[in-house]
Amino acid sequence: MTAQATSGTAPDRPVSTWTGWGQWLALATMTVDHLTRYVFPSAWELGWAGSSIGRIAFPLFAAMVAWHGLFNTRNPLRYARRILIIGIAAQLPYMMMPRASDAFILNVCFTLALGLAWGAWLRQLLARHRSGSLGSAWLGAAIAATLAIWYLLGGWVEYGHRGLLLVPLFMLAMHHLHAAGESLVERLLAVSLAAPVLIVAGLMNSSDMAKSFTVATCLAVLWLAAGAHRTTPGVPLAMPRRLWLTWYPGHFALIALWLWASGALG
Repeated sequence: MTAQATSGTAPDRPVSTWTGWGQWLALATMTVDHLTRYVFPSAWELGWAGSSIGRIAFPLFAAMVAWHGLFNTRNPLRYARRILIIGIAAQLPYMMMPRASDAFILNVCFTLALGLAWGAWLRQLLARHRSGSLGSAWLGAAIAATLAIWYLLGGWVEYGHRGLLLVPLFMLAMHHLHAAGESLVERLLAVSLAAPVLIVAGLMNSSDMAKSFTVATCLAVLWLAAGAHRTTPGVPLAMPRRLWLTWYPGHFALIALWLWASGALG
């Protein structure tokens, strides 16, 4: 769900070696979440794992999507389309998972892809406004239109309205944290723009444990954006690209097959 990590050291591009670790951690924590939710018997009482370890996955995926969309790709919309393709491939097995509600929900890849497209488009609008090619009235109308679309789409995607906000907010915070100079004003602005990420992350879950893991994950990534990315060592074993692209739909297909074989799907 992320573009190929790069480790360029150009001043305008941060080092992305941390995403190599992030890929392994995101897949592992997501898999733990789904296994405890759909596969392991409730008698094992492993719900705590989904409410702790499992809450790392989504903010980490969102952070990597925002990072690569911001720093490592020239075409964020094409990158969003690639994420969308994974989501389309995963939607059928995703819909086979047992749920408390029968409401139709699009899987998390749609949340990430739409969030990335939204963040990229907002950046383009602001760039045009700064260049003088887009007036303030048109900028306000365009932003209002995107908020209306966000409101309409929020009920159809996994993690809802708050999930759609996370990638754009990450992009905003990462940009300012990375570009902040030495002045106190710049640093205070960067820190203030990181706060909405943490607020949304805290609102995404109900239990204190889940909130803690989600907020801590976001805080760690913001710390990397602020400069800690330079000290991250390379991952000993890079994630194979095919594994990265196929794990999300593939693991849902395997879980659906297991549930069908065990009679859980009826």
